[in-house]
Amino acid sequence: MNFFSELTVWVSANIQIVLMVMTVLIFLALIIFININIKLAQMNRRYRKLMQGVDGSNLEKLLLSHIEEVRDAVQKVDTLTLTCRNLETISRACVQQVGIVRFNAFEDTGSDLSFAIALLDAQDNGVVISSIFGRNESRTYAKPIIKGKSQYFLTDEEKDALEQAWKK
Repeated sequence: MNFFSELTVWVSANIQIVLMVMTVLIFLALIIFININIKLAQMNRRYRKLMQGVDGSNLEKLLLSHIEEVRDAVQKVDTLTLTCRNLETISRACVQQVGIVRFNAFEDTGSDLSFAIALLDAQDNGVVISSIFGRNESRTYAKPIIKGKSQYFLTDEEKDALEQAWKK
């Protein structure tokens, strides 16, 4: 006897059990199908919400506008970086260190009306200006400073002014 004919005989004899098993399997498949449809509907809602964006525009337009804003920001940062470098270069040549010493040059004058002032940039280049105040006249001297040194003789007060500038 053939396998299929034996199966047919067994199914005919147990038709109620076969129908009950088939019903349970169909019911389980229906539950799984409903569960999948619920999850798909939730995912579709989230997807639509994500694609809507903030003000009703879709996510693609929103991302493209943000990319443009980031490009603009990067360009501004590059411009600011270049400007900052230029300012750093300029500032190295500006007066950054100042020292001043007041003193009494002559005993016959009162107060410390004479002074020596050192004005230096970041590389210790600049000038020392001295003003000698006397009763009858006043004199002013300027001595260039290159890398912290002068080719001219510096008085003690001018040296003190340089020291004060370096300390700052």
